[in-house]
Amino acid sequence: MTQIKVDVPFFKTYFFTFTPKFNLMLKIFKIVAILEGVSYLALFSNMLAVKPTNLALYKTLLFPIGMAHGILFVSYIILAIMLKFEQNWDFKKFGIICLGSLIPFGTFYVDKKYLQNV
Repeated sequence: MTQIKVDVPFFKTYFFTFTPKFNLMLKIFKIVAILEGVSYLALFSNMLAVKPTNLALYKTLLFPIGMAHGILFVSYIILAIMLKFEQNWDFKKFGIICLGSLIPFGTFYVDKKYLQNV
């Protein structure tokens, strides 16, 4: 049987680098954090760029983008709460991580500062 090897260096090194401290929940949290940040920016750009120019397109895009963002936001907060107890995060670190979901580009800061070693 022949195996097909797909080499995507960015994806492999960014999401699936296996280290001795490998923790699946932290990996999932990192992916959700990045997706939540992207969905937040998509929601903002829909509001700021599309709404003034094309109201019908804005209304069409609002529900799917908003629903995706809502699901990712709730997932981000639930995973942060679960990781707080699993990783024994102090209240300051937990507060900054939760606050990062409310500020544009905040989840990217959290990813860079707190999830770099994951």
